[in-house]
Amino acid sequence: MTAVERRQPRKKQKVAARGRHPVSRVEPDGRGPRRPVGRRTGPFLVLFLAVIALVLLGVVMMLSASAVVSINTSDSAFNLFLGQLMWTAIGVVVMFVVMRIDYHRLRLLAVPAVVGSVVLLVLVLVPGFGVDVRGATRWIRVGPFSFQPSEVAKLALILFTADILSRPSRDMRNTAVTSRPVVAVTSLFIILLMFQPHLGNALVMAAAVCTMLFIAGAPLINLAAVSVVGAAGTAVAVLGTSWRRQRFRAFLDPWSDPDVGYQTLQSLHAITVGGLTGVGLGASKAKWGFLPFAHSDFIFAIIAEELGLLGAGFIVILFVTVAVAGVLAALRAPDRFGMLLAVGITAWIVGQAFLNIGSVINLVPVVGVTLPFLSFGGTSLVVTMAAVGVLLNIARQGR
Repeated sequence: MTAVERRQPRKKQKVAARGRHPVSRVEPDGRGPRRPVGRRTGPFLVLFLAVIALVLLGVVMMLSASAVVSINTSDSAFNLFLGQLMWTAIGVVVMFVVMRIDYHRLRLLAVPAVVGSVVLLVLVLVPGFGVDVRGATRWIRVGPFSFQPSEVAKLALILFTADILSRPSRDMRNTAVTSRPVVAVTSLFIILLMFQPHLGNALVMAAAVCTMLFIAGAPLINLAAVSVVGAAGTAVAVLGTSWRRQRFRAFLDPWSDPDVGYQTLQSLHAITVGGLTGVGLGASKAKWGFLPFAHSDFIFAIIAEELGLLGAGFIVILFVTVAVAGVLAALRAPDRFGMLLAVGITAWIVGQAFLNIGSVINLVPVVGVTLPFLSFGGTSLVVTMAAVGVLLNIARQGR
């Protein structure tokens, strides 16, 4: 045998090894699979750059939008900004750590995460544990910090749903072991959220889970029935409480009652003042007490006022980019679990952004959800960044 012939099998073996997916690679001594290396795919790079751009813009706009509130509540204009900057740093670190962990390992955490989330959502309602802020009990205080369990619950529910719907031994036509457990757990989460109350996060959860069920191939009749029941429940929740009815009336015609529609009117006025190019960074007038929650739920209005239609449009383009990159990551995911996980995370982030921006521009009623990556809120930011880390990991391992 010539030297060329002796080298040929090795070459073929090397090519075959290179063609295997990173998950299938093993250590030379045969000890088992290595940590997936992955590669910087197109969806990975696009998603990473879009998220980093949103985070950086969020830091800048938080400094502008929160300065007045910080002055009114403390001696410094940087109080809220420094807190958000700390959570931003933590969120970035969490994103990079999660990005390096094979998402398949998260499957083991699906059930414990759901159980832990239920416990936390119940603790919120227990006097002495839950923190009441303006009539809503959504936070648990631990020492000087407080966190919002509903944000953790969103990621836990998506992980649980992806696990249940991707098990190879379960046929989607057998709803007793696929759709029904998912709907039951989602309903439990939503009921607990309505006691806080937090209709906005309940809608985000429901939208993400319904999207996952649809993509997973759940029977359309069952999915339609669940959607009808959910819509009826939402209508009862809105019409059954006076303050939600007022918000709905403000959505239909904010000018009919300026007191009820005050927040919407101030938001629309700020957007109008911004025009095409804005009044300039830091020059917003709405944040000077005219627009409530300017640094949290309505930060998009401050962006539109200071950076104009161009700045606000750029934010929308970034979220559309996140949506496209997330869909591509799902389509190229190496398995069904990764595909459903990517779908759920993308639907969560994009759906929440749509609800927030829609509330600001009066496209939908005000539901009280934050704008991902930009609004004030440590728990929301860190958990969302962790979810992005999972999505980036899926994108790195894409086919």
